[in-house]
Amino acid sequence: MNFQSLVSIITNHDNHDNHENLPARLMSFRRAFHSLHFQIFKFPHFQINIMIISFVVAASENNAIGKNNELLWRLPNDTKFFKNITWAMPCIMGRKTFESLGKALNGRKNIVITRQDDWKADGAIVVKNIQDALKAAEGTDSKEVFVIGGAQIYKEMLPMANKIYITRVHASFNDADAFFPEINTNEWKLTSNQDFPIDDKHAYEYSFQVWERK
Repeated sequence: MNFQSLVSIITNHDNHDNHENLPARLMSFRRAFHSLHFQIFKFPHFQINIMIISFVVAASENNAIGKNNELLWRLPNDTKFFKNITWAMPCIMGRKTFESLGKALNGRKNIVITRQDDWKADGAIVVKNIQDALKAAEGTDSKEVFVIGGAQIYKEMLPMANKIYITRVHASFNDADAFFPEINTNEWKLTSNQDFPIDDKHAYEYSFQVWERK
């Protein structure tokens, strides 16, 4: 489906009353928009911002990402990669992920999803659901929002994700209690891969990978 036909389907209406049906129609075609990156569509009565939704995660060969709300490894290069790619961008996370960080991420908009009504944290925008988190991210006028965990947030947001930045740690951790969803290669394609060996600062081989939705 090309851009013009997609816009035609979304904007096709007989009268202004059909504008209220646009959100459902838009969600049906969000995946098709990911290859168009960030677009702004202006219509007589509204404006729509399409933001790239990207995951950032470090996961083992068996998709383990943590245990007891802590990482299973220490990879300094992964920490640098994470900082560089998310700097100055909105980051969506669950409450437990935020608490595992110890404090808000500097230089980034921290958006925390929690069901706890009285939960607050310095430097964080607190919301109750994914929809409100995305609205908060869109309010920053950024082209991309980064989802950084935890496991349940990844699982719930995977259907709407456009890109995955994953540090694949080449080891398995069977005692982990948090896991990243399996990447379905029928839906995702590997567009970048950089391999790194074990060294004095990294106890495991690892790869920086980028997956994009087909």
